[in-house]
Amino acid sequence: MAKFQSPTGMHDLLGEDLEYFRKIENVCRDIADFYGFQRIETPILEETELFEKGTGFTTDIVQKQMFSFRTRGGDFLTLRPEGTPGIVRSYIQQGMQNLPKPVKLWYFGPFFRYERPQAQRFRQFYQFGFESLGVEKPVIDAQIIKIFYNILKELGFKDLTIELNSIGDSECRPEYKRILVKYLRSHQSNLCPDCRRRLRENPLRILDCKRERCQIIAGAAPQMIDRLCKECHNHFKSVLEFLEELELPYQLNPYLVRGLDYYTKTVFEIFPGSLKDDKKSSQEIDKTALVGGGRYDDLVKLLRGKDTPACGAAAGVERIVYLMKLKGRKMPSPKLPQVFLAQVGELPKRKSLKIFEEFRINKIKVAEAFHKDSLISQLRMADGLAVKFVLILGQKEALEEKIIIREMKTGKQKIIPIKNVIKEVKRRLKKD
Repeated sequence: MAKFQSPTGMHDLLGEDLEYFRKIENVCRDIADFYGFQRIETPILEETELFEKGTGFTTDIVQKQMFSFRTRGGDFLTLRPEGTPGIVRSYIQQGMQNLPKPVKLWYFGPFFRYERPQAQRFRQFYQFGFESLGVEKPVIDAQIIKIFYNILKELGFKDLTIELNSIGDSECRPEYKRILVKYLRSHQSNLCPDCRRRLRENPLRILDCKRERCQIIAGAAPQMIDRLCKECHNHFKSVLEFLEELELPYQLNPYLVRGLDYYTKTVFEIFPGSLKDDKKSSQEIDKTALVGGGRYDDLVKLLRGKDTPACGAAAGVERIVYLMKLKGRKMPSPKLPQVFLAQVGELPKRKSLKIFEEFRINKIKVAEAFHKDSLISQLRMADGLAVKFVLILGQKEALEEKIIIREMKTGKQKIIPIKNVIKEVKRRLKKD
């Protein structure tokens, strides 16, 4: 009979991988605290319509990648494929529109997309994101970019590159779409089937296509950045000036649009530097962004909230971990215990449980083997852990409320009252 396996594209998280995840989450938490962002946890399940309306009905995520189902009660629900629509839904539902602006939120958790199984593509994956809602100023865009840049630098990434563009707003984008469609129609026969559909539904998505023949056509297309209205032009100019003041390495990418429908004005991605020490070519590794985001000034209103400007971004945790490993970045080993608590007999075992809890309260890491009865086997285990001291509680010691403390290196031991054991261990550890 075949053994149960995790579902395709979904993986267990444990051991060294979990240490990488914890490291990334801790860096995010420290950065969030400094910049004044509050953590938010939204449900893994949301109404399907939230993503159809928010992410965009014509996007690949909604068309091809969502895990959706109908409940017994008739509700249509979806495992969240991305974070922003759920954050905006919570912002509206929880009355955060009445809070002082900007409302600054961050998250770290699992998301789900139906991806074709391949390297570094998972159907359950982790992302962290930062969202700032309520302020339209370009300084917010720059701060979001800086936050993600700082996180990656803290994780040891060097030679990062920020690519950014402005895709305008409802004032200037319609005219650009008209010009773009006219150009693309002259090349329609050479577009892939998906892009022929996009030409009818959302032509901007063609600029985001990863197929080579479509990229060649998109590379010669008219540029949105040349057709921005005055407001969008000034906004983008200010963003660039802030980035220059922060000395962040950026380059303009006039064809960057991102794969989601809700973006307005600034869009950006952050790429890692080359990996010269890797067996694979750096070009193959570097073509995927670590971070993607931008401004979404219309999304809150689109999801039935008040007109609210906003900006945010997200990063994929698995890809960051993959590159950290590739660059040889090791996680520090967990702190090992320096004390082992051994016991022999039922009464000593019961008393040892209480002593063990006293060590926990005092934040002293202690190893134990309550499942073992033999003192010899426990001492072997203590020797294997290379602890400095072993505490031994036998029947006689338990009755007399005493305990033996033995130095593993010298074999010297001393009997002390149980009530003094914490104090004595602290003294010896401090001395060493």
